[in-house]
Amino acid sequence: MPRRILITGASVAGNTAAWWLGRHGFDVTVVERAPGFRDGGQNVDVRGVGREVLRRMGLEQAALARGTGEQGTAWVDGRGRAVAAFTMDASLGDGPTAEMEILRGDLARLLYEPARERATYRFGDRVIRIDDGAEAATVTFASGASERYDAVLVAEGVGSTTRELVFPGEADPRWMDLAIAYFTIPRTADDDRMWRWFNAPGGRGISLRPDQHGTTRAMLTLRQPPGGEQDWGADRQKAYLRQRFSDAGWQAARVLSGMEATADFYFDVLRQVRMRRWSSGRVAVTGDAAWCATPLAGIGTTLAVTGAYVLAAELARGDNVAAAFAAYERAMRPMVEDGQGVPKIAPKLMNPNSRLGISLLHRVLRIASRPGLRRLASKLSTGRAKEPDLTGYPDPAGA
Repeated sequence: MPRRILITGASVAGNTAAWWLGRHGFDVTVVERAPGFRDGGQNVDVRGVGREVLRRMGLEQAALARGTGEQGTAWVDGRGRAVAAFTMDASLGDGPTAEMEILRGDLARLLYEPARERATYRFGDRVIRIDDGAEAATVTFASGASERYDAVLVAEGVGSTTRELVFPGEADPRWMDLAIAYFTIPRTADDDRMWRWFNAPGGRGISLRPDQHGTTRAMLTLRQPPGGEQDWGADRQKAYLRQRFSDAGWQAARVLSGMEATADFYFDVLRQVRMRRWSSGRVAVTGDAAWCATPLAGIGTTLAVTGAYVLAAELARGDNVAAAFAAYERAMRPMVEDGQGVPKIAPKLMNPNSRLGISLLHRVLRIASRPGLRRLASKLSTGRAKEPDLTGYPDPAGA
């Protein structure tokens, strides 16, 4: 059995893999370039097979208890009046708001706290070279250290630099023509427990979502072709957003004001990661580094948790790393490709350019939100996701 494992990235996928590999008895090291564990981040949700993984970890109820408290999703007009609403109802299945809504940082910490009892975490460092060999992979770190591992798992983000060391140019991006800024702003008395979504002409959107920390999570969305904005500095990105949203209406002024003082501003131009292979020798990629489906797919965190679990389980089957990586890819590829099937027209439909387009969107959403149609949609979609069968992966210690 390969005993020494290096994981790069200490977020959801990396911490899930570390938790399970530690339980399987591996010697696990997690390297994270940030100087310390990163809390914060926006809403994510876990659905279906991902919840089963958390259940096997004994963390499902804890994740529910740390949820944001979001009670549904409402599209609002310029006066803040709901024109269509999808309130949470377990009998209707998960809608835009899932039962398990949690902040990225809260979920990552929930995974990290028990994982670090079985794994060594090295913050403030990163991989700068990987020399793959027949017996081991020799990894050189920015700190100057050099160590040998039986396998290296890259569990970083969409722009993973470690992935590019081993798979240069292989992460073929599929741009979704949508840019999103995420940040936290002060909560006000009129903020409720709904995800409120406002559309403004020009393909613009403003979203406000509750959390359990007494603040509000804001999003600004722009429908446009990619222009390299993700590589700009934060000051330039904020100036660009101020210029684009100054006349948007609704709570634009409040959100832009909060953006200036926020401590967790993040801006990204959405693109999927599509790779023809997820492993090379003793190195494998997982999570967003391997298959980022973008928030439009709605299953990114579910994929991260599930993929890390399957990868750890396959490595635990024996000492053949290549066979483990191949089995992991066979198990996860159908679910990933299914999740990446978001049509590029989706951002256009949900972020109309014209007032007429916004009015039509609201009409469609108002009809779709009716309980009868929601129940029918839930029945039609049940069991259609190409999730891996977890029955072949028993828990080694009965979590």
